[in-house]
Amino acid sequence: MLFRSFNLSQNYPNPFNPSTTIHYSIPEQSTVTLEIFDVLGRRVKVLVREHKNAGNYKIEFRSQNLSSGIYFYRIKAGDFIDTKKMILLR
Repeated sequence: MLFRSFNLSQNYPNPFNPSTTIHYSIPEQSTVTLEIFDVLGRRVKVLVREHKNAGNYKIEFRSQNLSSGIYFYRIKAGDFIDTKKMILLR
């Protein structure tokens, strides 16, 4: 299957507790970085930092040791960068 564009989907479920799933697609081999940031812009977790083949991917984020609040997740793959917001409710 051909993937024509990069895509970062909204996490599900959102709001979440204690875990959520993030889906993303890449149309070509790329070095992918997927990170979680708090509302102050501090990186709290690196979920992915590796070379990936073209395809659809999903990763589960477990919120252990984090407090309730708004978090952001950002993907960088090739020249593509996208950020989405998620809410953790305890």
